[in-house]
Amino acid sequence: MDHHTDIKFGTDGWRGIIADDFTFENVRRVAGAIASYVLKKEDSARGVIVGYDTRFASKSAARVAAEIIARAGIPVKLANDYTPTPALSLAVKNTNAAGGVVITSSHNPWNWNGVKFKAKFGGSATPAILKIVEEELHAGAMPNDRAASIEEVDFKAPYIEAICRFADLGLISKAGFYFAVDSMHGSGRGVLTKIFDDHRIRYTAIRQDVNPLFPGINPEPIEPHVGLLQETVVKERCHAGLATDGDADRIGAVAEDGSFVDSHKIFSVLLRWLLERKKWPGEVVRAFNTTRMLDRIAARYGRKMNECPIGFKHIADLMMQREIVIGGEESGGIGYSRYLPERDGILNCLLLANVMAEERKPLGRLVADLQHEYGAHYYGRRDLHIPEDVKLSAIERARSEQTKQLGHFSVVRKEGLDGVKFFLDAPTNGNGADPWILFRASGTEPLLRVYAEAASPELVSEVLASAEEFVNKG
Repeated sequence: MDHHTDIKFGTDGWRGIIADDFTFENVRRVAGAIASYVLKKEDSARGVIVGYDTRFASKSAARVAAEIIARAGIPVKLANDYTPTPALSLAVKNTNAAGGVVITSSHNPWNWNGVKFKAKFGGSATPAILKIVEEELHAGAMPNDRAASIEEVDFKAPYIEAICRFADLGLISKAGFYFAVDSMHGSGRGVLTKIFDDHRIRYTAIRQDVNPLFPGINPEPIEPHVGLLQETVVKERCHAGLATDGDADRIGAVAEDGSFVDSHKIFSVLLRWLLERKKWPGEVVRAFNTTRMLDRIAARYGRKMNECPIGFKHIADLMMQREIVIGGEESGGIGYSRYLPERDGILNCLLLANVMAEERKPLGRLVADLQHEYGAHYYGRRDLHIPEDVKLSAIERARSEQTKQLGHFSVVRKEGLDGVKFFLDAPTNGNGADPWILFRASGTEPLLRVYAEAASPELVSEVLASAEEFVNKG
């Protein structure tokens, strides 16, 4: 038994390599810590909900976690099938449970798995909660009482019912658009296709089977992993392709010409529709590394824009403090105050289809309209796997007051909410994006992420190349 693995909780929980860090023994340790937290800080009689995704050993690990929590005297409702993470989060909120556990590693490669912990409000546990769970873990907490019940439950049916209330499915059906649906072998499998079947919405589906090896891809709805979806959209002449990640809390999309539609454009399309057509009340929140097109849209409709550090937990925190019409992050996680302080890829697929139906335009046209109306915004990101000393040196030099140049671009100003962002003196091609670049070091690995936005794809590439040169110069 491995008691030496140093288990650290990230934004949403703990992840590890299967059979190396992610072992049943370590799942027991994490479940024991969660049980101890619930007994001390929550009403344990409300029970804990446990779900799992399609990864290797997820179902067995969920049963292991459920048994440890039940042994602590806490009743458990265990998913009877692979379940999208947002479906489990909704169940936590709707049943007034004390918390939720999901065995998943989200969009990570096939050889990873992990444990997410959802708090009683139906969103990711706050840093304060995770800190207590970590303390219980390091103390070796493993509460033992008269065993409580474990009941198997279907969490998907009530979830489908809930998200369908947010979209006009009759309108989507009537519009006659044809969609490609890609679940990337993840736990979203069969959910969107069932909704489309039930409402006679035309679609073709790929990667709906369970395959824990995620052959040839990471289950992350970005390029290059959406390649098959892009091919399918073109071949089948679809009006859009809709993808969800491994545990279905993130969205990715493909336009009718097969081009990838990134999360920034999805967020922008949804924001404009909610403010112009739906007139939902509330402020907007976006992560520090997302497009500033959102700021222009919010300003036009007189809505306050909140910018927060990277990680959906910061967006969820704001959602619990005030009314947020929509909040989103660079990685495809988008949520709504009036629904749940949580990301939901499947709900966002439905809403994107709803926008297309109401505007009577395929997805690519909606994106082109935004680019025309709010100025050309293009985005790029590079993940630089570099030695720790190079990473730290780059961040230090970026912060330095001496650094006033990036390649042949002058640095107009800097911001440091999360990482270091340079605003650059570069062409905006009229009304295009104000160019910027963000350097952000990973806290857990020798990795530096560089994000950029500018008024043309060529300029984005040039800025990213200058940034990479700057990083390696150290």
